[in-house]
Amino acid sequence: MAKLQRRNVLLLLAFFLLLGIAGLRALYLGTIHSAVLRSDAKREHETVEEVPAPRGTITDRSGVVLAVSEPADEVTVDPHLVKHPLAAAKQLAPLLGESVSQVLQTLSEQSGFAYLARDMPAQRAARLAQLQVPGIEEKPVMRRVYPRGTLAAQLVGMLGTEGTGLSGLEYSENGVLAGRAGERRVISDALGQPVSIQTLRREVPGKQIALTIDANIQHRAELVLGALGRVFHPKSATAIVLAPQTGSVLAMASWPPLNANLAASASASQLRNQAISYLYEPGSTFKIVTFSGSLEEGIITPTSTFNVPDQIELGGRIIHDDAPHPEELLTASQILARSSNVGTIKIALQLGAQRFNSWLHRFGFGARTGIELPGEEVGEVLSPSEYSGSSMGNLPIGQGEAVTPIQIATAYSVVANGGIFRRPHIIQSIGGRALPLPPGHRIISARTAAQVRTMMEGVLAPGGTAYEVSIPGYKLAGKTGSSEKINPKTGEYSETQMVASFVGFAPAANPKLLAVVVADEPQTGSVFGGTVAAPAVGQILAFALPYLGIPPTG
Repeated sequence: MAKLQRRNVLLLLAFFLLLGIAGLRALYLGTIHSAVLRSDAKREHETVEEVPAPRGTITDRSGVVLAVSEPADEVTVDPHLVKHPLAAAKQLAPLLGESVSQVLQTLSEQSGFAYLARDMPAQRAARLAQLQVPGIEEKPVMRRVYPRGTLAAQLVGMLGTEGTGLSGLEYSENGVLAGRAGERRVISDALGQPVSIQTLRREVPGKQIALTIDANIQHRAELVLGALGRVFHPKSATAIVLAPQTGSVLAMASWPPLNANLAASASASQLRNQAISYLYEPGSTFKIVTFSGSLEEGIITPTSTFNVPDQIELGGRIIHDDAPHPEELLTASQILARSSNVGTIKIALQLGAQRFNSWLHRFGFGARTGIELPGEEVGEVLSPSEYSGSSMGNLPIGQGEAVTPIQIATAYSVVANGGIFRRPHIIQSIGGRALPLPPGHRIISARTAAQVRTMMEGVLAPGGTAYEVSIPGYKLAGKTGSSEKINPKTGEYSETQMVASFVGFAPAANPKLLAVVVADEPQTGSVFGGTVAAPAVGQILAFALPYLGIPPTG
């Protein structure tokens, strides 16, 4: 009996001892160690997440959406928590747009983290969440969508995987478009499912950017370039449509085309905005410098005459016209219409090297235009101190300097705009606030500009280098360019590798639209500007003029 009582006492003492230890442990955990436990619990079940701001929409001048952000989710998985990978893969594959084997491979990775989708549309992500597959987490992101696909893709640009701009306006205007991210506190249960979400800081959406681009003119320019590509198979091509009186770019197209929604898999040539980055020797389109400068300084008039043989020797170099011909008496207007190299050089020699160099800079060559796009090239021009004995034989006819299509468009807009130089621009408004027009400054008189326009009408008249191009009801003016490229193996100008270009505007007397088309190395058919690029300009203007309500001129 005594032994039994002793045992009961010992058991009771042991019970109270254990109870005391438990009490002390509870006291320790609830007071001394409570802060650490709360911190661990908070870290385990409470997270502060960034809430991405909707990126600003990019539209054309009339509100047609070119780029927009949509709610999406970044879906990740901890493969260690997926208990039945095969069953989970079968559920997830249809929503992820992947095969069961691909998803199973991800779910079977020997790591604690893997991506299932980086920008899954929010509606599909909600359906995925309903599956309640252990180990899957969803984080809100914004998904960039380009509703018009290829339309203006190179100038709009693309985003990287982190949601920041990598090219085009998405890059140059990233600070305006990006907005400011918000924050939210998410409390999750033991399975990682959110049970409470609290907004800590609201996101600030990015600002909308409206472009000067007109979606319909842009579409037509891209269609025309596509047709040019199918017929002549150039390495690349570009088209620009400009309103010369304001400097507003209504279209800027590059070929080969680019689908902005698939930009990650595109080639370098598809991503490149040829209008601002393609450097080439302009050929005869550069003659506008010589003729405008010589007219402005009174060295020539449109009716000034010159004896023009089919070749001329300068500094030990012989320069030819395109085709052999007997010596002719030609007016300055005829020299421009026929694009005579010899006649242009004779005029340039009267202008002189220093004044010629001054005029090419006044027309904007050798400097960026300043258009609001990244990657614009400066071009290359020589200073008079670098001229050789033959430089005034090749520079005035567009050999020996490098320009971009946007520089050519800007230079010709001076003539079309009555002598006023105005920087081209492509952004119409930001956040609904219209941007002021770039200031203009006069570089030639209105009289000189009118004379050059009239002389350029001869290019499209019988005997001109683009005489086959016409638009019923509209009088056009323009200039062809067919420039030989230097063969890198020989260092000499090639007879087969050419750049075909054309600049045209209408109506000729009071231009409202200007278009440029440049094709690099046409491979089949013709290689000349008058037959490759001039018809393309005609097709673009034939659509754009009546579309914009510009009345015929008879």
